[in-house]
Amino acid sequence: MALYVYAITGKDHPHRLDGVTGVGSHPSPVRTVAAGPLCAVVSDISEEIRPKRRDLQVHQEVLESLMADAVVLPLQFGYFASGDQTVQQALEENTDSYIATLARLDGCAEYHVRATQADEDELLRQILQDSPEARDLNERIRAGAQDPQLPLTLGELVAREVQERQDSLAAGLVQALIPYGREHTTHPPSSPDFLNLSLLVPHDRTEDFLAAEASLAQQIEGGVDFRLTGPLPPYSFVQ
Repeated sequence: MALYVYAITGKDHPHRLDGVTGVGSHPSPVRTVAAGPLCAVVSDISEEIRPKRRDLQVHQEVLESLMADAVVLPLQFGYFASGDQTVQQALEENTDSYIATLARLDGCAEYHVRATQADEDELLRQILQDSPEARDLNERIRAGAQDPQLPLTLGELVAREVQERQDSLAAGLVQALIPYGREHTTHPPSSPDFLNLSLLVPHDRTEDFLAAEASLAQQIEGGVDFRLTGPLPPYSFVQ
């Protein structure tokens, strides 16, 4: 029977899985497949698993339960194997790599920091206040100037200024937060975000990191919203 694979752990992980069932419309018990110093956490499946809300939630809950006890190497949603033997072979062939990754992730969790320009009008007011060129163009347009190029020129100037300010702010936020992480990675932000940062934060630095993030969120002006998510399985740091 095919398997759905949630994570890879060391053989000494507690694996408290009694009563835990997995993904699918007919959930099977979550169990382990062992090979040498490693285990894979799996459940049997007899159907194609799609990213439905329930199954996404189950996948996440299994990983969070495992994380509560010891380090795990989390797999993204939708990883399948043809059976126990295939899983064991993969563990045996990649033992050194998996053990090294588990060691690197040990004692850490992933946190996401995203930032969004929530108040665009406030940012526009700041640009008009700080930029004589933008202010002059805006005043000429408001006074009734008929040159059709003026709105286009102003729009291009404002867009350029917005991008520069957001890039600068994002870079400053990254530099302020990365000292709290063992590792970090920046992802291409999706609009309207201008920052999408993942940090691998050691457990003993979590309180300091959360305090620093909260302080930055209070200090930043200009209608910027911070969104912090975590602790999460360290998906972004699995190589």
